[in-house]
Amino acid sequence: MPVVELKGVKKQYMLGQTRVDALRGVDLEIEKGEFLAIAGPSGSGKSTMLNMFGCIDHPTEGLVKIDGVEVGSLGDKELTRYRREKIGFIFQSFNLIPVLNVYENIEFPLLLRHSLPKKERESLVMRFIEEVGLGDRLKNKPYELSGGQRQRVAIARALVTQPLIVLADEPTANLDSETGIKIVELMRTINEEDQTTFIFSTHDSHIMGKARRVVRILDGRVE
Repeated sequence: MPVVELKGVKKQYMLGQTRVDALRGVDLEIEKGEFLAIAGPSGSGKSTMLNMFGCIDHPTEGLVKIDGVEVGSLGDKELTRYRREKIGFIFQSFNLIPVLNVYENIEFPLLLRHSLPKKERESLVMRFIEEVGLGDRLKNKPYELSGGQRQRVAIARALVTQPLIVLADEPTANLDSETGIKIVELMRTINEEDQTTFIFSTHDSHIMGKARRVVRILDGRVE
């Protein structure tokens, strides 16, 4: 069973008086453990598609299934819980909390799971801190880190909940090319070792070169 499935997905929205057809009938299946890139020019619909995977947006028409569940059938509270448990997010702007240190930023999504014992929470946080190579930076705040280190924190934060899929929206856009390559290599290693499904929205040729599959989208249609 695919971990993500889109069937006949269309998305329309109004921009002033103009109707925008962001997606025009997309069919797509993504299997567990894929390292997949969605590529296309600006305005092609790739970010809209990523929002569908992340249960952030709903289709105008069609079905979106995550782990076999039609997410359009979920209420707001169920959808929030489902997103928190199944999906990790990595953003190009890192989206770290400035007043929290490395450990606290990574721990934060686990605090939303009130039933998780403290020792288990600590074990998960330390596991992923070590996995992204930040064991010597536990107490540093985001402003004390380089761009690459901040993105490593963001990766660990996305992984600490052990999600089914990780969605990465242009994760190397704010990094220099050398750092970007190292970040992609890190994510590919995690993908291979843990079989975590990674889905990227990207212009980065290095990500596309490392992807096991590239889905190209143009004018809201998969090519």
